[in-house]
Amino acid sequence: MRYVKYLIVSLTLLSPALAHSQSADTTLSLQQCIDIAVKNNLDVKKSELAVQTSHVNFNQARENMLPTLYGQVDHGINNGRGIDPSTNTYVKQSFKSGNYNLSSDLTVFSGLQNLNNIKQTSLAYQAGKMDLQQAKDQVTINVITAYLMVLDNTELLAQVKNQLEVSRQQVARLQILEKEGANKLPSDLYDLKGTYADNQLSVVNTATTLKTSKLNLLQILNIPYKENITLQPINAEELAKQTPNSADQVYDIALNQLAYVKAATLRRQSAEKGVSVAKGSLLPSIGLYGGVSTNYSSAATLNNQTIGYWDQFKNNYGTQFGVSLRIPILNYFQNRNKVALAKIQLQNNIYVEQTTKVQLRQDVEKAYLNMTSAYERYQASAQQVEAYTESFRTAEIRFNAGVLTSVDFVVAKNNLDRAKINLINSRYDVYIYNKILDYYQGKLSL
Repeated sequence: MRYVKYLIVSLTLLSPALAHSQSADTTLSLQQCIDIAVKNNLDVKKSELAVQTSHVNFNQARENMLPTLYGQVDHGINNGRGIDPSTNTYVKQSFKSGNYNLSSDLTVFSGLQNLNNIKQTSLAYQAGKMDLQQAKDQVTINVITAYLMVLDNTELLAQVKNQLEVSRQQVARLQILEKEGANKLPSDLYDLKGTYADNQLSVVNTATTLKTSKLNLLQILNIPYKENITLQPINAEELAKQTPNSADQVYDIALNQLAYVKAATLRRQSAEKGVSVAKGSLLPSIGLYGGVSTNYSSAATLNNQTIGYWDQFKNNYGTQFGVSLRIPILNYFQNRNKVALAKIQLQNNIYVEQTTKVQLRQDVEKAYLNMTSAYERYQASAQQVEAYTESFRTAEIRFNAGVLTSVDFVVAKNNLDRAKINLINSRYDVYIYNKILDYYQGKLSL
Protein backbone atom coordinates (compact mmCIF):
# COMPACT_ATOMS: atom_id res chain seq x y z
CA MET A 1 0.00 0.00 0.00
CA ARG A 2 3.00 2.28 0.50
CA TYR A 3 3.46 2.58 -3.30
CA VAL A 4 0.32 4.76 -3.32
CA LYS A 5 2.04 7.38 -1.19
CA TYR A 6 5.11 7.34 -3.45
CA LEU A 7 2.89 7.68 -6.52
CA ILE A 8 1.12 10.77 -5.13
CA VAL A 9 4.40 12.50 -4.39
CA SER A 10 5.96 11.51 -7.73
CA LEU A 11 3.06 13.06 -9.62
CA THR A 12 3.39 16.24 -7.60
CA LEU A 13 7.05 16.63 -8.55
CA LEU A 14 6.02 17.15 -12.18
CA SER A 15 4.85 20.66 -11.25
CA PRO A 16 7.66 23.28 -11.03
CA ALA A 17 7.84 25.76 -8.15
CA LEU A 18 9.68 29.01 -7.43
CA ALA A 19 12.84 28.94 -5.37
CA HIS A 20 12.52 29.48 -1.63
CA SER A 21 15.55 29.54 0.66
CA GLN A 22 15.45 27.92 4.09
CA SER A 23 18.15 27.58 6.73
CA ALA A 24 19.55 24.10 7.25
CA ASP A 25 18.82 23.87 10.96
CA THR A 26 15.17 24.92 10.74
CA THR A 27 12.46 22.68 12.12
CA LEU A 28 9.44 22.96 9.85
CA SER A 29 5.86 22.41 10.91
CA LEU A 30 3.24 20.96 8.60
CA GLN A 31 1.47 24.32 8.33
CA GLN A 32 4.73 26.06 7.43
CA CYS A 33 5.37 23.53 4.69
CA ILE A 34 1.89 24.05 3.27
CA ASP A 35 2.24 27.84 3.35
CA ILE A 36 5.59 27.70 1.55
CA ALA A 37 4.33 25.27 -1.09
CA VAL A 38 1.16 27.23 -1.81
CA LYS A 39 3.13 30.46 -2.04
CA ASN A 40 5.72 29.04 -4.45
CA ASN A 41 3.66 26.66 -6.57
CA LEU A 42 3.42 27.81 -10.19
CA ASP A 43 0.12 26.02 -10.80
CA VAL A 44 -1.38 28.12 -8.02
CA LYS A 45 0.13 31.26 -9.52
CA LYS A 46 -1.26 30.40 -12.96
CA SER A 47 -4.67 29.84 -11.41
CA GLU A 48 -4.43 33.26 -9.79
CA LEU A 49 -3.74 34.81 -13.21
CA ALA A 50 -6.69 32.91 -14.68
CA VAL A 51 -8.92 34.31 -11.92
CA GLN A 52 -7.69 37.83 -12.68
CA THR A 53 -8.43 37.30 -16.38
CA SER A 54 -11.95 36.05 -15.71
CA HIS A 55 -12.51 39.00 -13.39
CA VAL A 56 -11.49 41.42 -16.13
CA ASN A 57 -13.89 39.66 -18.53
CA PHE A 58 -16.67 39.97 -15.95
CA ASN A 59 -15.99 43.69 -15.50
CA GLN A 60 -15.98 44.18 -19.26
CA ALA A 61 -19.35 42.44 -19.56
CA ARG A 62 -20.84 44.86 -17.04
CA GLU A 63 -19.21 47.86 -18.67
CA ASN A 64 -20.74 46.86 -22.01
CA MET A 65 -24.02 48.20 -20.58
CA LEU A 66 -22.60 51.73 -20.59
CA PRO A 67 -23.01 54.12 -23.54
CA THR A 68 -20.09 54.76 -25.88
CA LEU A 69 -18.60 58.22 -26.39
CA TYR A 70 -16.22 59.07 -29.24
CA GLY A 71 -14.52 62.30 -30.19
CA GLN A 72 -12.99 62.93 -33.60
CA VAL A 73 -10.91 65.84 -34.93
CA ASP A 74 -9.81 66.10 -38.58
CA HIS A 75 -7.52 68.82 -39.92
CA GLY A 76 -6.31 69.03 -43.49
CA ILE A 77 -4.98 71.15 -46.35
CA ASN A 78 -6.64 71.01 -49.76
CA ASN A 79 -4.96 72.02 -53.02
CA GLY A 80 -6.82 72.33 -56.32
CA ARG A 81 -10.45 71.50 -56.74
CA GLY A 82 -12.22 70.40 -53.56
CA ILE A 83 -15.37 70.74 -51.45
CA ASP A 84 -15.48 73.69 -49.11
CA PRO A 85 -17.03 72.27 -45.87
CA SER A 86 -18.44 75.69 -44.97
CA THR A 87 -20.55 75.93 -48.18
CA ASN A 88 -20.51 72.32 -49.35
CA THR A 89 -19.62 73.60 -52.82
CA TYR A 90 -16.64 72.98 -55.04
CA VAL A 91 -13.84 75.50 -54.99
CA LYS A 92 -10.59 75.54 -56.83
CA GLN A 93 -8.10 76.96 -54.42
CA SER A 94 -5.90 75.96 -51.51
CA PHE A 95 -7.59 76.04 -48.14
CA LYS A 96 -7.37 74.61 -44.67
CA SER A 97 -10.27 72.73 -43.12
CA GLY A 98 -11.22 71.18 -39.83
CA ASN A 99 -14.03 68.88 -38.68
CA TYR A 100 -14.99 68.21 -35.08
CA ASN A 101 -17.37 65.46 -33.98
CA LEU A 102 -18.55 64.08 -30.65
CA SER A 103 -20.86 61.04 -30.87
CA SER A 104 -22.44 58.56 -28.50
CA ASP A 105 -24.65 55.49 -28.73
CA LEU A 106 -26.40 53.25 -26.25
CA THR A 107 -27.78 49.75 -26.77
CA VAL A 108 -31.31 49.61 -25.43
CA PHE A 109 -32.14 46.04 -26.44
CA SER A 110 -30.08 43.34 -28.12
CA GLY A 111 -31.85 40.13 -27.31
CA LEU A 112 -30.66 40.41 -23.68
CA GLN A 113 -27.16 39.52 -24.88
CA ASN A 114 -25.45 41.95 -22.53
CA LEU A 115 -27.37 40.81 -19.45
CA ASN A 116 -26.79 37.14 -20.23
CA ASN A 117 -23.13 37.84 -20.95
CA ILE A 118 -22.79 39.42 -17.50
CA LYS A 119 -24.27 36.28 -15.93
CA GLN A 120 -22.08 34.04 -18.09
CA THR A 121 -18.82 35.81 -17.21
CA SER A 122 -19.83 36.06 -13.55
CA LEU A 123 -20.26 32.28 -13.38
CA ALA A 124 -16.97 31.78 -15.21
CA TYR A 125 -15.29 34.07 -12.68
CA GLN A 126 -16.71 32.05 -9.78
CA ALA A 127 -15.52 28.84 -11.48
CA GLY A 128 -12.05 30.34 -11.79
CA LYS A 129 -11.96 31.03 -8.06
CA MET A 130 -12.92 27.41 -7.45
CA ASP A 131 -10.05 26.32 -9.71
CA LEU A 132 -7.69 28.43 -7.60
CA GLN A 133 -8.98 26.81 -4.41
CA GLN A 134 -8.62 23.39 -6.02
CA ALA A 135 -4.99 24.14 -6.93
CA LYS A 136 -4.30 25.14 -3.33
CA ASP A 137 -6.08 22.05 -1.99
CA GLN A 138 -4.08 19.79 -4.30
CA VAL A 139 -0.80 21.32 -3.14
CA THR A 140 -1.94 20.94 0.46
CA ILE A 141 -2.79 17.24 0.18
CA ASN A 142 0.48 16.57 -1.65
CA VAL A 143 2.48 18.36 1.06
CA ILE A 144 0.64 16.42 3.79
CA THR A 145 1.42 13.14 2.05
CA ALA A 146 5.10 13.98 1.55
CA TYR A 147 5.39 15.35 5.10
CA LEU A 148 3.94 12.16 6.59
CA MET A 149 6.28 10.04 4.49
CA VAL A 150 9.22 11.83 6.09
CA LEU A 151 7.78 11.25 9.59
CA ASP A 152 7.01 7.64 8.69
CA ASN A 153 10.55 7.00 7.49
CA THR A 154 11.97 8.85 10.50
CA GLU A 155 10.15 6.46 12.83
CA LEU A 156 11.22 3.51 10.71
CA LEU A 157 14.86 4.58 10.91
CA ALA A 158 14.61 4.86 14.70
CA GLN A 159 13.06 1.39 14.78
CA VAL A 160 15.72 -0.30 12.63
CA LYS A 161 18.45 1.43 14.65
CA ASN A 162 16.87 -0.06 17.78
CA GLN A 163 16.86 -3.45 16.07
CA LEU A 164 20.53 -2.97 15.22
CA GLU A 165 21.36 -2.14 18.85
CA VAL A 166 19.62 -5.29 20.11
CA SER A 167 21.63 -7.38 17.64
CA ARG A 168 24.85 -5.57 18.57
CA GLN A 169 24.34 -6.31 22.25
CA GLN A 170 23.71 -9.99 21.57
CA VAL A 171 26.76 -10.25 19.32
CA ALA A 172 28.89 -8.57 21.99
CA ARG A 173 27.55 -10.97 24.65
CA LEU A 174 28.25 -14.04 22.52
CA GLN A 175 31.75 -12.81 21.68
CA ILE A 176 32.51 -12.61 25.38
CA LEU A 177 31.13 -16.13 25.89
CA GLU A 178 33.14 -17.36 22.93
CA LYS A 179 36.37 -15.99 24.40
CA GLU A 180 35.59 -17.59 27.75
CA GLY A 181 34.71 -20.89 26.10
CA ALA A 182 31.21 -20.75 27.52
CA ASN A 183 29.39 -20.57 24.19
CA LYS A 184 27.63 -23.93 23.76
CA LEU A 185 27.01 -23.59 20.00
CA PRO A 186 29.58 -21.69 17.87
CA SER A 187 26.93 -21.26 15.22
CA ASP A 188 24.98 -18.97 17.58
CA LEU A 189 27.60 -16.24 17.23
CA TYR A 190 27.61 -16.42 13.44
CA ASP A 191 23.83 -16.49 13.27
CA LEU A 192 23.68 -13.31 15.35
CA LYS A 193 26.47 -11.73 13.31
CA GLY A 194 24.39 -12.41 10.20
CA THR A 195 21.36 -10.84 11.83
CA TYR A 196 23.50 -7.88 12.87
CA ALA A 197 24.68 -7.44 9.27
CA ASP A 198 21.07 -7.61 8.06
CA ASN A 199 20.12 -4.91 10.55
CA GLN A 200 23.03 -2.74 9.38
CA LEU A 201 21.79 -3.06 5.81
CA SER A 202 18.27 -2.14 6.95
CA VAL A 203 19.64 1.00 8.61
CA VAL A 204 21.44 2.01 5.41
CA ASN A 205 18.38 1.36 3.23
CA THR A 206 15.98 3.10 5.59
CA ALA A 207 18.30 6.10 5.94
CA THR A 208 18.42 6.37 2.15
CA THR A 209 14.64 6.16 1.96
CA LEU A 210 14.37 8.90 4.57
CA LYS A 211 16.72 11.14 2.60
CA THR A 212 14.67 10.51 -0.54
CA SER A 213 11.41 11.38 1.21
CA LYS A 214 12.97 14.59 2.54
CA LEU A 215 14.17 15.41 -0.96
CA ASN A 216 10.66 14.83 -2.32
CA LEU A 217 9.12 17.13 0.28
CA LEU A 218 11.68 19.89 -0.17
CA GLN A 219 11.31 19.73 -3.94
CA ILE A 220 7.58 20.25 -3.56
CA LEU A 221 8.43 23.31 -1.43
CA ASN A 222 11.32 24.10 -3.81
CA ILE A 223 13.70 24.51 -0.90
CA PRO A 224 17.33 23.49 -1.60
CA TYR A 225 17.93 20.03 -0.18
CA LYS A 226 19.33 19.98 3.35
CA GLU A 227 19.72 16.55 4.88
CA ASN A 228 19.48 17.75 8.49
CA ILE A 229 16.19 19.62 8.15
CA THR A 230 13.74 18.24 10.72
CA LEU A 231 9.97 18.18 10.87
CA GLN A 232 7.67 18.67 13.81
CA PRO A 233 6.03 15.34 14.72
CA ILE A 234 2.31 14.71 14.77
CA ASN A 235 0.48 13.34 17.81
CA ALA A 236 0.49 9.57 17.43
CA GLU A 237 -3.07 9.37 18.78
CA GLU A 238 -4.26 11.55 15.90
CA LEU A 239 -2.63 9.27 13.35
CA ALA A 240 -4.83 6.25 14.01
CA LYS A 241 -8.27 7.86 14.13
CA GLN A 242 -10.98 6.86 11.67
CA THR A 243 -13.15 9.25 9.69
CA PRO A 244 -16.57 9.19 11.40
CA ASN A 245 -18.59 9.58 8.17
CA SER A 246 -19.47 6.74 5.83
CA ALA A 247 -18.40 6.72 2.16
CA ASP A 248 -21.87 7.88 1.07
CA GLN A 249 -21.82 10.70 3.61
CA VAL A 250 -18.35 11.78 2.44
CA TYR A 251 -19.56 11.79 -1.17
CA ASP A 252 -22.66 13.84 -0.37
CA ILE A 253 -20.54 16.39 1.48
CA ALA A 254 -18.00 16.47 -1.35
CA LEU A 255 -20.68 17.31 -3.90
CA ASN A 256 -21.37 20.54 -2.01
CA GLN A 257 -17.91 21.32 -0.64
CA LEU A 258 -15.24 20.19 -3.09
CA ALA A 259 -13.85 23.05 -5.17
CA TYR A 260 -13.42 21.22 -8.48
CA VAL A 261 -16.99 19.88 -8.34
CA LYS A 262 -18.28 23.40 -7.80
CA ALA A 263 -16.12 24.58 -10.70
CA ALA A 264 -17.63 21.97 -13.04
CA THR A 265 -21.18 22.97 -12.04
CA LEU A 266 -20.44 26.68 -12.44
CA ARG A 267 -18.96 26.12 -15.91
CA ARG A 268 -22.05 24.17 -16.95
CA GLN A 269 -24.22 27.05 -15.74
CA SER A 270 -21.97 29.52 -17.55
CA ALA A 271 -22.36 27.51 -20.77
CA GLU A 272 -26.15 27.67 -20.36
CA LYS A 273 -25.92 31.45 -20.33
CA GLY A 274 -23.64 31.22 -23.35
CA VAL A 275 -26.49 29.62 -25.29
CA SER A 276 -28.77 32.49 -24.26
CA VAL A 277 -26.17 34.99 -25.44
CA ALA A 278 -25.92 33.26 -28.81
CA LYS A 279 -29.71 33.12 -29.21
CA GLY A 280 -29.91 36.85 -28.51
CA SER A 281 -27.96 37.55 -31.70
CA LEU A 282 -30.97 36.23 -33.70
CA LEU A 283 -33.22 39.01 -32.40
CA PRO A 284 -33.42 42.65 -33.53
CA SER A 285 -31.43 45.22 -31.59
CA ILE A 286 -32.52 48.73 -30.66
CA GLY A 287 -30.16 51.56 -29.87
CA LEU A 288 -30.04 55.29 -29.25
CA TYR A 289 -27.47 57.53 -30.86
CA GLY A 290 -26.58 61.17 -30.79
CA GLY A 291 -23.79 63.59 -31.51
CA VAL A 292 -22.60 67.13 -32.01
CA SER A 293 -20.36 68.45 -34.80
CA THR A 294 -18.89 71.59 -36.29
CA ASN A 295 -16.32 72.48 -38.92
CA TYR A 296 -13.96 75.18 -40.18
CA SER A 297 -12.63 76.24 -43.56
CA SER A 298 -10.12 78.94 -44.38
CA ALA A 299 -12.01 79.48 -47.66
CA ALA A 300 -15.20 80.55 -45.91
CA THR A 301 -16.08 84.20 -46.55
CA LEU A 302 -18.92 86.61 -45.90
CA ASN A 303 -19.21 89.85 -47.88
CA ASN A 304 -15.77 89.10 -49.30
CA GLN A 305 -14.35 88.90 -45.79
CA THR A 306 -12.84 85.73 -44.32
CA ILE A 307 -14.90 84.33 -41.48
CA GLY A 308 -12.85 83.82 -38.33
CA TYR A 309 -12.11 80.42 -36.80
CA TRP A 310 -14.20 80.82 -33.63
CA ASP A 311 -17.10 82.33 -35.54
CA GLN A 312 -17.19 79.30 -37.83
CA PHE A 313 -16.82 76.98 -34.85
CA LYS A 314 -19.99 78.49 -33.31
CA ASN A 315 -21.96 79.05 -36.50
CA ASN A 316 -21.42 75.56 -37.93
CA TYR A 317 -22.41 73.82 -34.72
CA GLY A 318 -25.02 71.05 -35.21
CA THR A 319 -26.56 68.13 -33.30
CA GLN A 320 -28.16 64.83 -34.18
CA PHE A 321 -30.20 62.36 -32.17
CA GLY A 322 -32.05 59.26 -33.17
CA VAL A 323 -33.15 55.68 -32.65
CA SER A 324 -31.70 52.78 -34.63
CA LEU A 325 -33.25 49.39 -35.31
CA ARG A 326 -30.99 46.61 -36.56
CA ILE A 327 -32.66 43.43 -37.82
CA PRO A 328 -30.49 40.39 -38.58
CA ILE A 329 -31.71 38.90 -41.85
CA LEU A 330 -28.81 37.09 -43.46
CA ASN A 331 -25.12 37.12 -42.44
CA TYR A 332 -23.82 33.80 -43.76
CA PHE A 333 -25.82 32.00 -41.03
CA GLN A 334 -23.17 33.08 -38.53
CA ASN A 335 -25.67 33.74 -35.74
CA ARG A 336 -27.37 30.38 -36.09
CA ASN A 337 -24.00 28.64 -36.14
CA LYS A 338 -23.06 30.52 -32.97
CA VAL A 339 -26.14 29.06 -31.31
CA ALA A 340 -25.24 25.56 -32.53
CA LEU A 341 -21.68 25.88 -31.23
CA ALA A 342 -22.90 27.23 -27.87
CA LYS A 343 -25.22 24.22 -27.50
CA ILE A 344 -22.33 21.86 -28.26
CA GLN A 345 -20.21 23.62 -25.64
CA LEU A 346 -23.05 23.30 -23.14
CA GLN A 347 -23.37 19.58 -23.78
CA ASN A 348 -19.62 19.18 -23.32
CA ASN A 349 -19.79 20.96 -19.97
CA ILE A 350 -22.71 18.74 -18.94
CA TYR A 351 -20.57 15.68 -19.70
CA VAL A 352 -17.63 17.16 -17.80
CA GLU A 353 -19.84 17.79 -14.76
CA GLN A 354 -21.27 14.28 -14.88
CA THR A 355 -17.82 12.73 -15.33
CA THR A 356 -16.50 14.77 -12.41
CA LYS A 357 -19.22 13.47 -10.12
CA VAL A 358 -18.80 9.86 -11.25
CA GLN A 359 -15.03 10.06 -10.78
CA LEU A 360 -15.53 11.69 -7.40
CA ARG A 361 -17.72 8.83 -6.19
CA GLN A 362 -15.16 6.28 -7.35
CA ASP A 363 -12.29 8.16 -5.72
CA VAL A 364 -14.19 8.53 -2.44
CA GLU A 365 -15.09 4.83 -2.39
CA LYS A 366 -11.47 3.89 -3.10
CA ALA A 367 -10.07 6.25 -0.47
CA TYR A 368 -12.62 5.06 2.11
CA LEU A 369 -11.78 1.41 1.41
CA ASN A 370 -8.08 2.18 1.72
CA MET A 371 -8.69 4.00 5.00
CA THR A 372 -10.72 1.17 6.55
CA SER A 373 -8.22 -1.43 5.33
CA ALA A 374 -5.33 0.57 6.76
CA TYR A 375 -7.17 0.93 10.06
CA GLU A 376 -7.80 -2.81 10.22
CA ARG A 377 -4.13 -3.42 9.47
CA TYR A 378 -3.21 -0.97 12.21
CA GLN A 379 -5.38 -2.77 14.77
CA ALA A 380 -4.02 -6.15 13.73
CA SER A 381 -0.46 -4.84 13.80
CA ALA A 382 -0.97 -3.41 17.28
CA GLN A 383 -2.12 -6.81 18.54
CA GLN A 384 0.73 -8.47 16.70
CA VAL A 385 3.31 -6.16 18.28
CA GLU A 386 1.86 -6.86 21.72
CA ALA A 387 2.04 -10.61 21.18
CA TYR A 388 5.48 -10.65 19.58
CA THR A 389 6.88 -8.33 22.26
CA GLU A 390 6.06 -10.89 24.92
CA SER A 391 7.27 -13.71 22.67
CA PHE A 392 10.62 -11.98 22.10
CA ARG A 393 11.00 -11.15 25.78
CA THR A 394 10.61 -14.82 26.64
CA ALA A 395 12.87 -15.91 23.79
CA GLU A 396 15.61 -13.49 24.86
CA ILE A 397 15.52 -14.76 28.43
CA ARG A 398 15.70 -18.37 27.26
CA PHE A 399 18.43 -17.60 24.71
CA ASN A 400 20.53 -15.79 27.30
CA ALA A 401 20.03 -18.80 29.60
CA GLY A 402 21.30 -21.10 26.86
CA VAL A 403 18.10 -23.12 26.47
CA LEU A 404 17.05 -21.65 23.10
CA THR A 405 18.88 -21.92 19.78
CA SER A 406 20.03 -18.86 17.86
CA VAL A 407 17.69 -19.78 15.02
CA ASP A 408 14.64 -19.61 17.26
CA PHE A 409 15.90 -16.39 18.83
CA VAL A 410 16.42 -14.76 15.40
CA VAL A 411 12.94 -15.85 14.30
CA ALA A 412 11.39 -14.28 17.41
CA LYS A 413 13.39 -11.09 16.91
CA ASN A 414 12.51 -10.84 13.21
CA ASN A 415 8.82 -11.38 13.97
CA LEU A 416 8.84 -8.48 16.45
CA ASP A 417 10.86 -6.25 14.14
CA ARG A 418 8.51 -6.88 11.23
CA ALA A 419 5.43 -6.30 13.40
CA LYS A 420 6.74 -2.96 14.66
CA ILE A 421 7.52 -1.79 11.12
CA ASN A 422 4.05 -2.83 9.96
CA LEU A 423 2.51 -0.93 12.87
CA ILE A 424 4.37 2.27 11.95
CA ASN A 425 3.42 2.00 8.29
CA SER A 426 -0.24 1.22 8.91
CA ARG A 427 -0.57 4.08 11.42
CA TYR A 428 0.65 6.63 8.88
CA ASP A 429 -1.44 5.03 6.13
CA VAL A 430 -4.56 5.58 8.22
CA TYR A 431 -3.71 9.25 8.68
CA ILE A 432 -2.95 9.80 5.00
CA TYR A 433 -6.21 8.29 3.80
CA ASN A 434 -8.13 10.19 6.47
CA LYS A 435 -6.60 13.41 5.13
CA ILE A 436 -7.62 12.45 1.62
CA LEU A 437 -11.18 11.97 2.87
CA ASP A 438 -10.95 15.33 4.65
CA TYR A 439 -9.92 16.84 1.32
CA TYR A 440 -13.01 15.40 -0.34
CA GLN A 441 -15.11 16.95 2.44
CA GLY A 442 -13.46 20.35 2.01
CA LYS A 443 -11.94 20.38 5.51
CA LEU A 444 -8.22 19.90 5.28
CA SER A 445 -7.68 20.64 8.96
CA LEU A 446 -4.22 19.92 10.33
